[in-house]
Formats: sequence, C-alpha cells, structure tokens
Amino acid sequence: MAAPRQDAEPEAQELEQELELQAVIGFNGHIHAGLTCHPDREHLIYPLGCTVIIENLNNSQSFLHGHTNNVSCVAVSPSGHYIASGQVTFMGFKADIILWDYEKKELLARLSLHKGKVEKLAFSPNDLYLVSLGGQDDGNVVVWSIAKRDAICGSPASAQSAGNATVLAFSRCRDEMFVSAGNGTIRVWELDLLNRKIRSTECQTGQLKRVITCIMMADDDSYFYVGTTSGDILKLNTKSKLMSDYGPMKDKFSQGVTALLLLKTGDLVVGTGGGIIALFKGSNYKSIKKIQVQGGVTSLTLRGQGHQFFAGTEESQIYRINFAEFKEKCIATCHNEAINDIIFPLGTSDLFATCSKSDIRVWHTPENRELLRITIPNMTCHAIEFMRDGKSIISAWNDGKIRAFTPETGRLMYVIDNAHSLGVTAIAATSDCKRIISGGGEGQVRVWEIGQNTRKLGGVLKEHISAVSCIKIKKNNLECITASLDGTCIIWDLVRLIRNQMILAHTLFQCVCYHPEEFQIITSGTDRNIGWWEVFDGSVIRELEGSVKGSINGMDITSDGTHFVTGGDDHLVKVWDYDTGEVTHVGVGHSGSIRRLKICPGNKYIVSVSADGAILRWKYPHSH
Repeated sequence: MAAPRQDAEPEAQELEQELELQAVIGFNGHIHAGLTCHPDREHLIYPLGCTVIIENLNNSQSFLHGHTNNVSCVAVSPSGHYIASGQVTFMGFKADIILWDYEKKELLARLSLHKGKVEKLAFSPNDLYLVSLGGQDDGNVVVWSIAKRDAICGSPASAQSAGNATVLAFSRCRDEMFVSAGNGTIRVWELDLLNRKIRSTECQTGQLKRVITCIMMADDDSYFYVGTTSGDILKLNTKSKLMSDYGPMKDKFSQGVTALLLLKTGDLVVGTGGGIIALFKGSNYKSIKKIQVQGGVTSLTLRGQGHQFFAGTEESQIYRINFAEFKEKCIATCHNEAINDIIFPLGTSDLFATCSKSDIRVWHTPENRELLRITIPNMTCHAIEFMRDGKSIISAWNDGKIRAFTPETGRLMYVIDNAHSLGVTAIAATSDCKRIISGGGEGQVRVWEIGQNTRKLGGVLKEHISAVSCIKIKKNNLECITASLDGTCIIWDLVRLIRNQMILAHTLFQCVCYHPEEFQIITSGTDRNIGWWEVFDGSVIRELEGSVKGSINGMDITSDGTHFVTGGDDHLVKVWDYDTGEVTHVGVGHSGSIRRLKICPGNKYIVSVSADGAILRWKYPHSH
C-alpha cells in the first residue's frame, strides 16, 4: 500500500500551495432536483463532483469545497440563508451532510448519521429543521435542528413490505410536516418535538401501484402532487391522506414524469424523461403548451414567484424558460461524457477546444461559453489539434478516420479514411501545416502529406506494439516523439522516417512533453512516476513519484520550461518546478480522473478536463 501523503512528500508538503480555481464548465444533470434557483433570483446552485457551485446569472462563480466524495443532493432553505448538500461514500461508511452559510460561503456543520448515500434533503418553511433521507443501503429519515446542528429524531423511511423512499418535500406552511415517497410508498410525516419522534401515515392510492419520482406541495399544504415512472401524476389530499384524482389518463408521458412545478395560478409544469416540458392548465391534466429539450428533465426550479423558470437535463444542459412565450433558451451546456483532449490555438488563450464521445466543442475562455459544437453521432473523438495557420481543427476518431473541420463553422473540410486499423488514438501537425502525424490503436505511427487539395500517406513507422497515446513534434519539424501503452517512447527522424532513440519503462506511457529547449523530455503514465530523459541517448536523468495513487494521464510544460503540470486518476492538478522536481501548487476540485490538461499561451490559466465531463480553469500561479 502507498504511504500516506505526509510521509510520501515531506519537503513538498510544506511548499505546496492551493491552486486557485477560477471557473468550472460542468453540470451533473443526472442528480434529480440538483439545480436550484436561490430565493435572491440571481444565483443558480448545483453540484458537480465533490463541489457545490453557486453561479451568478451574469456568469461569475463561487465554490463550496468540503465533501470527500461526489455530491448526491442539494437543498436551499426558503429564506436563502442556508444550503445543505449530501454526498455518496463507500458502502458501510458514513455519508456526510454539510450545512453551509450562503452569504459567507462557509461550512457551518457536518451532519453524519446516514450510511452509503444521502438521497434527498429538504428544509422546513421557517429554516428551523432540515430533513434528510438516506440511500438504498440506509433507508432512514432523519430530522435535524438547524439551530443546534444536531439530529432530533429518525425513523425507517418506508415499511419493509414497500420499496425504497427516494424523494422528500417539506410542508410550505408548517415546520412540523413533510412528505416522503418512492417505490410503492407515499407517507405524510408529523414531527413531535416534545417527545423527539416522527410519526408517519401511509397514503392510500387504491388500486394504483406507482414508483414516485418527484413531489410538489401546494402553497396552503391542502394537497400535493407526485410524478411517477408510469408517466402520470397523482393528486393527494394532505389531511385525508387519500388520492383525490390522477391523470393524464390517455396521453401518459412514455419515459415518466421526472420533475414538477406548481404555480401560484394552480397551473402545473411537468418535466419528463423524454425531454418534454409541458404546461398543464389547472389540474385537468391537459397540456396547453409543450417544448422539447435535449435530454431527460431532472430539475425544474422557479425564479422567485416569477415569470420564468430553469430546467436541468441529463445531457448536462441548463435552460431558461419564460412562461409568457413558453420558449426555451439554453444558457449553459457542457460535455456529459469523458473528455479525451483539450487544446489551445497558437498564441491565444481566449479560445480552446475539447473533444469527447461524438463531439468536439470550441469554448470562449473568458465567458466559459460554447461557441461551436461539431457532432459525429455514435463515434468517439480521441484527440484534436489546431493547425498552426488556424484554418482547421484536425481530429482522431475511433472509426479509424482523421477528420478536419473549420474552426469558425465546424464544416467538414476533408476525411482521411482508414488512417489506422484500430482507431486513431493520437494526432499532431507540423508547424508548416504540411504534415500530420497520427498514431493508432494497433501501434503504428503514420506520416501524412497535406497539400491544398490532397492528403497522401508519406510513411509508416512500425515499432510500437500497442496503442499510441501521445505525439509531440519538434519545433523544426525534423523529429517527433511518440508515447505508447507498450512501455516505450520513441524519438523518430521525420526526414529519413527511422527511429533515432527508444525509451523503455515498466509503465503504459500516457503523456510526453519536450522541454522547450528540446534536449530533454518528460514522461508519465500508469506507474505514477514522472521521468526526465535525455533526447540525445534516451538515458534517464531523474525519476520521481508523481502521484500517490492512480495513473498520470496528462502533462504540459510552460513555454519557458520552468514549470510543468500533471493530472491523473487522483483527481489532483499539480504544478511542478522543472529543475527541482518539487510540487509548488495543488488544485483540488475534480471528482473524476483528469484525462488531459494544458497551460494556455501566455501562461494565464491551466485548463484541465476529466472523465466526468467537467472542464476546470485554474489561475496559473507563477505568471510574472
């Protein structure tokens, strides 16, 4: 087992400082009711990985760090003073709830009783209590006192004969009543503060057996609605605990009702698993307006009492919808699959591109805004590169093709078919834009001659016996280096198309960089070591442990060669001093494995991308 970090890096431990996180592009749309509009109407609150993000609607962000694992649910108190967030953890371990002060963005308390996962959270109308629901392996409801930051009482959430409870809603008027529901269970709970007990009554739905996905309470508490996986909505009387009606009878939503909003007018907004958002007039279950969004709807949240609401979807899209026109506007988007590469064009830090399963996206750095999306359905893009002249983005795909697109419009310029037999896994271009070097899953390195209207194979370099993971070309275009999962890095002569040098290690190499002076290279991979090597003879200069656990998947070096950055399966971004081999700064914020990272031209930012689709922008710490 690896030694604890304190022992592993004693010198670095004192020197390490925290990297400043500037911006996050990412939204976990898979968390039901994960997107909430704060009562101040100016901020959206949502989880991403271990972080809770507070985003001002004019684009600035703040971050709540404190969870040790992915956040599974978030709630905002009716007054807006508090945020509560729950997390997942490992089976049998305690899963924390954190209570935050919204104004100060500070952690107020850790509440730890649930095991495995906190499923849902809800605040009472006057901010007196917080109720929490444990996940599948826990199954308990706990009521907490906000003032005392302590548990008052708890109870199993559902009868043993029923399925799990998965959703909660607090009364709108009384601090002593809330509702829970789930698979075949709908319960109304009363809190008896004197005796520190909660008592529940099971609601009766007659012959209907339903799996409940969401609850919406009426303003006066007289009734509440629940949405179901069957695609209908049940209305229940809070006093009698009986179902008063349900619908729609005929046009049920095929992929279930997944989110509900009840308006002051009595109208109902319904979000569905099929990406439909419908407006129901009153409670006659007939939709008068409908819109289609991208991905199943997982969150609906009102902006104040007001004229608009927000919707979050499984495909990581956030929409703003105005009631009057009932038209959607996508206000935030991000990848919802692992991101495989990130690149900046030559000389500018205001744009960058990322690639993921089936798409390439171009982003405007200052505003975290998507400018362009290029989609090739059912394919995966492994690597991308901006051509030096800025006229094209070249890309490596798992169907064995190299595709080139225009960066402004995303128009397909050309395709090199059958570039590699087991998919194209790495790509780079010479600075004169006359050659593309590609690496494949079968281990071949191929040199392509690129003319005005022609693309022809100039040479095949067959030495690697496993997938090529990274290619870097020397500034004079006469030499390149390729890293492979076969444990070798090869330096190639691009004029004579022969091997100059080979570097061997017991690792699957994931990344390689030339030092700007080009007489040394640095490498890393699955053995967690960072290696410094001489280009001239392939000899090792130094090896250091780069991570306490997991592979290092990405690295980049500054233009002056004084520092480099690494990221990998330990979710940490590390900034290293090239000469001393010491870590100067560590960035904590990713919840998925970091796949690649880049220092932007001009050394203003570091941008890192991860397996959960998140893009994080950090302030580069050593800029002069």
